Parts: sequence; structure tokens; C-alpha cells
Amino acid sequence: MNYTGKNHTFAICAYKESPFLEECIQSLLGQTIPSTIIIVTSTDNAYIQNMAEKYHLELFINHGESGITQDWMFAYRSARTELMTIAHQDDTYDRLYTETVLQQLSAARHPLIAFTDYGELRNGAIVNKNTLLKVKRTMLLPLHLKIFHNSIFVRRRVLSFGCPICCPSVTFVKDNLPDQIFFPGFRSDEDWQAWELLSRKRGAFVYCNRILMYHRIHDGSETSAILGDSARGNEDFQMFCKFWPKPIARLLTRAYSSSEKSNELENK
Repeated sequence: MNYTGKNHTFAICAYKESPFLEECIQSLLGQTIPSTIIIVTSTDNAYIQNMAEKYHLELFINHGESGITQDWMFAYRSARTELMTIAHQDDTYDRLYTETVLQQLSAARHPLIAFTDYGELRNGAIVNKNTLLKVKRTMLLPLHLKIFHNSIFVRRRVLSFGCPICCPSVTFVKDNLPDQIFFPGFRSDEDWQAWELLSRKRGAFVYCNRILMYHRIHDGSETSAILGDSARGNEDFQMFCKFWPKPIARLLTRAYSSSEKSNELENK
């Protein structure tokens, strides 16, 4: 399949009045290969409407049940193209993201998703290396080899030690995927849950080990809010239990919890 920009949509999930939304939009408009860009929200307001009007983007409003997984599924279903990326309003994309992902998907055999390496934005500065990023890149080393992109065994072994796939870096091949990707109930590991589900299916997890998007770490993010309660640890344990016996899952959960500190701004 030779994918082009006409086959792809960025669906920006907008929430309330993020001061970073415009920067996200501009990074998508600056792609070397243009594709469709839409905004989706369950918190309709004048700020989001003005941004959509300013950049002539179609706005989709979720009038149904809201929540992180519900909003992501609304974005997923709002895209009319066979390829789509759920862009988070606080994040930005390298200008080569779309071009690179389209090339890699076009060369893949029955692709399910494509995803890239990523960096972080902390206090306005780009961070390409820290402990968490190094660990995730190490976990993804087997997928540097294209021969393993279609291996169910390899991808499940990668996911059995945590979630190294950054959700906003992922492009979904909707024609090869089920209608329901994300499920209510998880607040922190909803993406890991999705990758675990898709890891069981025949097809390729296409990985590009270039940094092509930047995930913003700030106090107002959903991840930072979750770290203030016990939700993360409970969800991590549930996920590890999908791969390991409970005693091992408990040990892995304790070790994995230390990575949460990387979402605190003072940790570099």
C-alpha cells in the first residue's frame, strides 16, 4: 500500500483552555507532507472554537460520555481516513513525522500501528535524554529490526516489562484494527492496555527509532494528576498480570513505580 497525506488525519484532543494548543496546531501545519487536521473536544468553549476558526480546522464536539478513553475513542472514530494519529494538545511534532510514518507504513506488511521515538518538553526546553527515555529506548531495541515488526512474541515480551510506546507518537491503521481500541476504566495505563490488546493480533508494529515528536511534561497534565493518587500503581499491577503470575507482577509493579518520578518537572 502506498500511503499519502490524503490517507492520514491528525485528531487533536483539546481540553479546556491549554496555552499549548496553538503550538501543537502549528507543528502539524508545518509537516513536510500535509494531511487532514481536526480538533475534537468534550469541553467546548470559545478558546477552542477560536483556535479552530483561526486555522480553518473542523471541530468535532463529543456530546456523549467524556473521559480520557472516551475522548480518545471519539477522536479515533471522528477521523474519516484509514490512517489517524491522536495528537495531544500539549505536544508538538517534528516536521518530518508524517512523511516518515507514511514511508514506513507503505513498506510494511499488514501494519497495525506505527510509532516513533520521542523527546520531552520541560519548562519550554527540549529534553532528548533522561533515565526514563533511556529505559524505554532500551526496551524497544528488538523492534529496531524490521524482521521483528510482525512478531507477536517479541512485541509481547517488550510490553511485558512496561509501556515504552508513547501514545501521541502512534499512527493507527484503522482498516486493520477493531472499532474499539481504548476501554473505560483506566486513567494512566489506557494506552498500555490498548497496545496489549493489539499485540495479540497478526500484523506489524512498525517502529521508527527517530525522535519525531515531543511530549510535554507539566503540572497540569493528566499524567501528573494521576501520580498524586494510587491509580497508577493499581493499573500497573493489572497490566503486569496480563503477562506474569501475580507474585512477579507485584515485584515488577514496585520497580516500575520509580519511573513515575520522571513526570515530575524537577527531575531531569
